[in-house]
Amino acid sequence: MRWQAQTLGAVDDGALPGLPAASIPGLLRTVRTPEFAGVTFHEVRARSVLNPVPPASSMPFRWTVNPYRGCSHACVYCFARGTHAYLDLDTGEGFDREVVVKTNVAEVLRRELGRASWEREHVALGTNTDPYQRAEGRYRLMPGVVEALASSGTPFSILTKGTLLARDLPQLARAAGSVPVGVGVSLAIWDDALHTALEPGTPSPRARLELVGRVRDAGLPCGVFVAPVLPWLTDTVEHLDEAVGRVAAAGATGVTVLPLHLRPGAREWFWAWLERTHPRLVPRYARLYGRGAYVPAHYRAWLTERLAPLLERHGLDRQHGGAARGVPGDDEGSFPAGSLPDQRRTAVTTPAPAAVVEQLPLAL
Repeated sequence: MRWQAQTLGAVDDGALPGLPAASIPGLLRTVRTPEFAGVTFHEVRARSVLNPVPPASSMPFRWTVNPYRGCSHACVYCFARGTHAYLDLDTGEGFDREVVVKTNVAEVLRRELGRASWEREHVALGTNTDPYQRAEGRYRLMPGVVEALASSGTPFSILTKGTLLARDLPQLARAAGSVPVGVGVSLAIWDDALHTALEPGTPSPRARLELVGRVRDAGLPCGVFVAPVLPWLTDTVEHLDEAVGRVAAAGATGVTVLPLHLRPGAREWFWAWLERTHPRLVPRYARLYGRGAYVPAHYRAWLTERLAPLLERHGLDRQHGGAARGVPGDDEGSFPAGSLPDQRRTAVTTPAPAAVVEQLPLAL
């Protein structure tokens, strides 16, 4: 790994500046702190932070901002792992333990949003790595990002697993008075042992449910991604019923169900975990994901049929007969209501129909 020679010993805020930046443009220093044992922060000054989404993408936004690269949530299945390879960093433990911090993200964003050519289009945060991962508690980058977006009149959305978002709820509520704001929370695993094994750095699902309630209490919408659903691990009726029921009870404005997908980087890391912990499932997964990153149509149809009565029972699908809308691969696939800024500026007060869609694509 080409940054190893630049790693300093265990220090706090006194890490020496001015480290050689040959490995990555803008690298200022590399920091390790006792409160983040095992995690290394590579602090950089970014030249640009407003990232265009590829024109061919089906995503409902054209721009993203990612204050961090790498993520201490350490989710085994994280689809963003492959992006660490672009930095010549390991996509396994390196993704979990080597976090790149864009220390000047708010400053650069203000400048980019201030250009005469900026058309105040929707900007999405959290589509690659989580802006409210633990590092945000140290660096506090998001308040500046939110301020830059709101003051420029730019609609924005945040997707997170991090309960640290609650810190910024007063600011987000004020921002929503000026621009459309969407909030999304991701959760799916209710078994404690499985959560610890697969998402060791994340707040518990119960803590994230409490976050959904706090977002709603702040007057903001909150769509929930039940994601990812893991074949033969979290796709039982009991598990899905508990997930959908708890999401509904928390007051979510909408829900979307996302089956696991395995892109390069994530695929290898998840496969190694599966071989260690559930070797009997390896042949099944090999058949299910043998042709690519996504589950095949027959599994999507099966999952939709299983979900339909559960969504209807908990009031999260208003379609006749409870048939889920937005099966992966269909044109009707959608983000949950509340997770995207409502450009019409109308309040979301009732749960919207659920969708079952493919996992979010990468956005750098």
